[in-house]
Amino acid sequence: MADIVAGLAPYGTPCRHEVASWTVVSSPASEKTVPLRPAVAALPAYVPGARPSGRAWKLSSNENPYPPPAAVVAAITEAAVEVNRYPDMFATELVEALAAHVGVDPAQVVVGNGSVAVLQHVLEAVLEPGDEVVYPWRSFEAYPILTAVAGGEAVTVPLTAAGRLDLPAMAAAVGPRTRVALVCTPNNPTGPVVQADELETFLAEVPRDVLVVVDEAYLEFIRDAEAPVGIDLLRRHPNVVLVRTMSKASGLAGLRVGYAVAEPRLAAAVRSTSTPFGVNHLAQRAALATLQPAVQAELAERVEHLVAERTRVWDTLREQGWDVPDTHANFVWLATGERTVELAAEASAAGVLVRPFAGEGMRVSIGEVEANDAFLALAAGWR
Repeated sequence: MADIVAGLAPYGTPCRHEVASWTVVSSPASEKTVPLRPAVAALPAYVPGARPSGRAWKLSSNENPYPPPAAVVAAITEAAVEVNRYPDMFATELVEALAAHVGVDPAQVVVGNGSVAVLQHVLEAVLEPGDEVVYPWRSFEAYPILTAVAGGEAVTVPLTAAGRLDLPAMAAAVGPRTRVALVCTPNNPTGPVVQADELETFLAEVPRDVLVVVDEAYLEFIRDAEAPVGIDLLRRHPNVVLVRTMSKASGLAGLRVGYAVAEPRLAAAVRSTSTPFGVNHLAQRAALATLQPAVQAELAERVEHLVAERTRVWDTLREQGWDVPDTHANFVWLATGERTVELAAEASAAGVLVRPFAGEGMRVSIGEVEANDAFLALAAGWR
C-alpha cells in the first residue's frame, strides 16, 4: 500500500488519508486462491484529496467551499424521516427537473451516484472486452480505472505544453478498435477548456460509431465565449454524451448526484446498466431543491464569487512568476515537477491541503478568500 500512496505519504500531521491498511497472509503454493481479473488486479488506486484532521484549509478536492443553501438543508431535513423507504429507483422527478433545466426530453437524462458512476455506466453500456478508450493524459484520474473495470483498453494522448487537450492527436489515435473518446473540458487537473471550433473538427474526424463523452464537471465555472455549448453539440452529433455533476457548483459533493444527457437510445442503454436505487432519497430531494429558481440564483452568485477569486489567484501566481495554464474550473495547476511532494508536505504543515501528483505538479482548489491567501503566501515562497 505504501507504493500506492507514495505521492501523498509525506503530508504529515494536519491531515489523514482514508486508505485501508491490510495484513497480507501468505499461503502455501499448493493452496488455491480466488483469482482476480488481471485488469482489476492492476488497477491504479484512486487517491482522494486530503482530508483535514485538525485546523486546515482544504484545497484538495475541488469542492464548493460554501455550505448548502438553507432551502437545500430544509429539503434534506424533511426527507430524513423517510429514509426507511427505498428511493424512487429511476429518480423520475429529478430526471424531469434536470431535463427541464437543460432543455431536453426526460428520456435523454440518466442520473447516478455522482458523475464517476454515471461515466462507469456509460462505458459498461458500449464497451466490449478489448475495445479502446482514447483519452487525454494527464486528465481525470478515474478514467484509467473506469476503462479497465469496463473491460476496455486505454489509449492515452499527452496534453500540450500548455496543459490543453491535443484534440488533433486524439483524433489521430482513434483506430478500428476505438469505441469511446473522453473529452474533459475544462480539463482536470490542469484547467484549460476546449474551443468550440476545435471540438467540432474533432467530432467531424471521429467515426460516427465512436462515442464521444464530453465531461462537463466544471461547466458552471467556464467564462470563455469560445467554449462549446454541450447541448448544441448533442443535437448535432448523436454520438455525443454529456456527463455532468452536482458536486461542484451545486455543492452536493457529500450526496453524490451526477447525470448524463444523450440521445434516447443511448440514454436507455446507460439506464439499463445503472445501479438500482443508485441515487438515494436525501440526494434526490436535495438536488430537486437545488434546481429551484431562487436556489439557482443563490448558487450562481457563489459561483461568480469563486470565479472572481480564481482570477485573483491566477493573476497573483503569474505576477509571482509561475507559468499557470489558463483555467476555467474551480482550481489552478502548478507544474512543480520533482518538488511536488516536498512542496505539498510543506503546504500541509502550514495548514493548506492541496492535491499533489508526484513528479508532475499540484492542483489547488479555489476556496475561501483566507484559504486562497494562505496558499498564495506559500506559492510566493516557492519561487
